[in-house]
Amino acid sequence: MQPSEATHSNTPQDTKTVLVTGATGYIGGRLVPRLLEAGHRVKVLVRTPQKIADVPWHDQVEIIQDSLSDAGSLATALTGVDVLYYLVHSMASGSGFEAKEEAMARLVARAAMDAGVDRIVYLGGLHPENAELSIHMRSRETVGRVFLESAVDSIVFQAGVVIGSGSASFEMIRHLAETLPVMPAPSWVNNRVEAIAVRDVLHYLVAAAALPEKLNRSFDVGSRDVLKYKDMMNEYAVERGLPRRLVVALPVPAPKLAGLWVALVTPIPLSMSLPLVQSLQHDAVSRELDVDDYIPQPDGGLTPYRRAVALALGKERDGQVETTWANAGVDADPLPSDPDWAGYKVFLDERTFHSEAKPEYVWTIIEGIGGKNGWYSLPLAWRVRGWLDKLQGGAGLLRGRRHPKTLNTGEVVDWWRVEAIDRGHLLRLRAEMRAPGGAWLELAVEPDGDGSLYKQRAIFFPRGLAGRLYWLGVYPFHGFIFPSMARNISAAANTLQEAGSSVSTQTP
Repeated sequence: MQPSEATHSNTPQDTKTVLVTGATGYIGGRLVPRLLEAGHRVKVLVRTPQKIADVPWHDQVEIIQDSLSDAGSLATALTGVDVLYYLVHSMASGSGFEAKEEAMARLVARAAMDAGVDRIVYLGGLHPENAELSIHMRSRETVGRVFLESAVDSIVFQAGVVIGSGSASFEMIRHLAETLPVMPAPSWVNNRVEAIAVRDVLHYLVAAAALPEKLNRSFDVGSRDVLKYKDMMNEYAVERGLPRRLVVALPVPAPKLAGLWVALVTPIPLSMSLPLVQSLQHDAVSRELDVDDYIPQPDGGLTPYRRAVALALGKERDGQVETTWANAGVDADPLPSDPDWAGYKVFLDERTFHSEAKPEYVWTIIEGIGGKNGWYSLPLAWRVRGWLDKLQGGAGLLRGRRHPKTLNTGEVVDWWRVEAIDRGHLLRLRAEMRAPGGAWLELAVEPDGDGSLYKQRAIFFPRGLAGRLYWLGVYPFHGFIFPSMARNISAAANTLQEAGSSVSTQTP
């Protein structure tokens, strides 16, 4: 196991049994292998075990399938646990959001007390005192306070913008800096921000398991490298080899308008961009540095912002992105397994195509689909559909993919999510675009004589009359897109085989 954002400290620690919630998330998915590396016994509580079916550490942890909202399940999950890592925070909003988050935290705190857990570790956000916070920042502050006021000793880390390959904050900075050489921006781009590299966040989280007993407090954590947000975009541009950006701060905060703009020009959907923008309405700088008295800094010191950007770009360039914000999305409903689709109205578009290429070459093209490799048919049509989806608050096509060649269950591919993968044979993608119904795309290959048979199936379950009208509206375009997609995937596989290129059939 070789974590791509290695923690800097190899300090020996007492072995503990830890439970990680949020293990399918951006931070949780990186924390688990580092806790294992530190010698701890790790349990994870997840609603959908399939989302971690392909991670390298799957067989090294105890997986408990259930929800945090069930007291009975929590009692079972917390049995024998020394340290609980609470790494969940919903990006939902609306009536009752804060109350639900607080109620869940109180339920978890009570269950931890009843189970005899020694410590709760929580990751919150940096914020100024006595400021009117956004609903999400206020909720995170409340959850941290619930744990600190509970009967279980708790460590609450408060971090600002997290910079790492695949993080939402990094993606927001990157796309803004690369898209807009001249940028009129709200006044908050002049706010001071203390970013922190994801490797340093993980360093603190792992070390928290070995902190002295009877320690119950919060710690501000950051890089000690404080920049204005507009300077963070410019530092990124310089590191990326781009000219410095002209950022003109306008005398209005405009968080909602800025959230919409971020959603349109970055891969981040509006449901996430708005909370991110709202969290930048105030300075986010450490008020105290007490953590240094309890946890040594990583070997080589804390990571400066510019270095964190360079590391993140390097991981993406080398295809070593462990987790991404997009892969931590909501759970998808499974495709109905009844082969006759009993009880459902279903629309199908099925294509087959004989390829002279061997199956392993066709599979290489299938598993590499999307992202920078595209969809092998009418790129303009895919882009237009992506922009329409973005305008409706959907995912669009900008999310890309974590790795250019390999996929795992639960990962994102543009506006799709990998629902099933039988490596070498079948890939099933579930659409996360805005549409009046559920949509899937299946790509498969099997031997056929000296070559292979490529199979492609688009599946749509309409929701009401709107769903049926939607299918009728897009069906004429399918007549162009899907046949050319089958032909072009086959042609790309032939080219790959003729070039004698290596194929990707191994488990990543």
